[in-house]
Amino acid sequence: MPDYQVIVLAAGQGRRMNAGKNKQLIEIGGQTLIEHTLQVFENDDWCDSIYVVIHPNEQKLMGDLIGKQFSKVKKIVNGGDERQDSVREGLLSLEQKLVTFVHDGARPFVTEDELHELYEQTIKHGAAFLGVPVTDTIKQIKDGKVQTLNRSELVAAQTPQAFTYDWLKKAHDYAYEHKIYATDDVALLEYLGHSPAFVHGKLSNFKITNPEDIQKAENMLKINRLDYK
Repeated sequence: MPDYQVIVLAAGQGRRMNAGKNKQLIEIGGQTLIEHTLQVFENDDWCDSIYVVIHPNEQKLMGDLIGKQFSKVKKIVNGGDERQDSVREGLLSLEQKLVTFVHDGARPFVTEDELHELYEQTIKHGAAFLGVPVTDTIKQIKDGKVQTLNRSELVAAQTPQAFTYDWLKKAHDYAYEHKIYATDDVALLEYLGHSPAFVHGKLSNFKITNPEDIQKAENMLKINRLDYK
């Protein structure tokens, strides 16, 4: 059976949420956000192990919440100052050289179909990422000048992003050595001249970022429950 491991990022404090606490601890449908996200991987037979990266101040809190509930959680790792630092800490904690996913803990609605397609494309291409085509007209503003970009060539990147272990390590080692920071992990591959495969994602795999997203997430849970009936 195919198998992969996943680094789940849950260290960010989500200041845009204005919740007064880590947004991973916000409850939707009676469970915290991080529990919903981890359950997806816990239920996926292709997932071998989960590594959760957290804020150092929340070690006991997260340990009590998820440490015994999810059998696939192998380690709870302290994150770094930036997202990329947290991914690196997760990478350094891995015990196996499996295909490795990197996923935002604030995206609880990714599906097994998407996960499996990512895995299969990663085996073929070394790396793959989920994304959705851009539907808005995108304007680039630089030095006071406005340029309209061709939206047919644009996608909004999502997570998980998936890599063979070797490609993920090469990308982060290169970035660490050259002090390069990027907003996601596939961007680091660009510095190595490697292009990941693009996998069409779903709009439902949105990142819970702002207070308005909580109601959107609650609605998604209701839709999912109706689908199972």
